[in-house]
Amino acid sequence: MKVAEAKEQVLEIAQKAYREKLMAGTSGNISLYLHEENKVVITPSSIDYLQMTVEDISVITLEGEILEGPHQPSSEWPMHTEIYKEFQESYALVHTHSPYATAFAVCGEEIPEILIEMKPFIGGDIKVAPFAPAGSVELGKVTAPYLKERKACLLANHGTMSIGKDLSSAYISSIYLEDAAKIYAFAKSVGKPIVLSSERGE
Repeated sequence: MKVAEAKEQVLEIAQKAYREKLMAGTSGNISLYLHEENKVVITPSSIDYLQMTVEDISVITLEGEILEGPHQPSSEWPMHTEIYKEFQESYALVHTHSPYATAFAVCGEEIPEILIEMKPFIGGDIKVAPFAPAGSVELGKVTAPYLKERKACLLANHGTMSIGKDLSSAYISSIYLEDAAKIYAFAKSVGKPIVLSSERGE
């Protein structure tokens, strides 16, 4: 994939995620790693998603060197690049502050496998990665292991992170993560949710 195409995809997914209310204001960030070129295409810092253009999208190296873009890259770029270093191949990341999922992240509460969609789109139950400061390398280090076991996880007191071989798959995992969190919250308010593994007798 060429950088120009990657920029278009990052912009498209970022704006779609914003319209789906997975982020508020300028929170959240989207990136795509082009392994062969050692380039990370990532949303810029503090730019209105609906006003963002392809020209605004940043391109950096895994070390954070700015290669393209008129703005600073997302302040979360150290988290993104640290995760990519752990995978050593092309991947995409979608970081959101979706409200239901983030509520569970704030409580440090995992979301059990309660929906059949969670297995194919997330990998099972939703774990909570330990807390680390926003914008830090440490946040990437503590999050990466959870993305090797699952396609998405919660970030303690922060938000969510989803990973995929492309942006479309990472984005759909973030959608199903928020959907599972919303349904789990509703289910807990009306009764006792049944976990699928328990239902199957595992």
